[in-house]
Amino acid sequence: MTGVPASAAGGSSPAKQANPASLEKAPKGASVADVSAVGAPDAVEPTAAAGPGAAGPDAGPADAADGRAPRGGKLAAAAVNQASVWNIANLLTMLRLILVPGFVALMLADGGYDPAWRSLAWAAFAIAMITDLFDGHLARTYNLVTDFGKIADPIADKAIMGAALICLSGLGDLPWWVTIVILGRELGITLLRFIVIRYGVIPASRGGKLKTLTQGVAVGMYVLALTGWLATLRWWVMAAAVVLTVVTGLDYVRQAIVLRRQGIAAREAASEETEA
Repeated sequence: MTGVPASAAGGSSPAKQANPASLEKAPKGASVADVSAVGAPDAVEPTAAAGPGAAGPDAGPADAADGRAPRGGKLAAAAVNQASVWNIANLLTMLRLILVPGFVALMLADGGYDPAWRSLAWAAFAIAMITDLFDGHLARTYNLVTDFGKIADPIADKAIMGAALICLSGLGDLPWWVTIVILGRELGITLLRFIVIRYGVIPASRGGKLKTLTQGVAVGMYVLALTGWLATLRWWVMAAAVVLTVVTGLDYVRQAIVLRRQGIAAREAASEETEA
């Protein structure tokens, strides 16, 4: 009989199976999810009958019956929007911020000269430095960059380093001029970045990364109650950190001047083209 639809006849013969031509038109009342699930010929196996399972491998009978989007689509949408403030990169940054007052308390405990307390303070400082190596990498690699992270990350970096330097100088373990040079450079370069941001961004250089690593090692060695040749070694490491701090700071100033000149030249050229 030609007037009876194929779905009205019982059984499961090949004539009753779905084919691409029959999927081109969706029944009345079908949702977009139903059409997209069964309307693509490549998504339907030649021997698979159209039915509840056509809504997707993760969708249940209810999803196909009431026209709701399949669960797989919901999971995909959630994955796209998962870069919230509460991601692993920002949590590591928050941990560094929390470690700052803890480090200061451990550093100054019992007068600030007890080797046991200084060892605990070193552990807190080391954790902060290690998390600094990973949070930025995780944010860039897994697209977890947020406005909070852009602001909090540099604050956390300078807070833990500044707290360590000020504590060491306050206890008499490190000359104040070293603390002033390092902190002055960090704050000055940060201000310089904001000044030239209209012309472009000054990228982090290898020298800057080496400076950060050397500073962390040197300050960490000063936090520990070292004696003998290790105390002499830490002096040389700190001297190298101060040299790198000054040299890389001057290089950032040079880059800022070049960037500003290029930006001004580009604006003037664009203005001349507009007037012409």
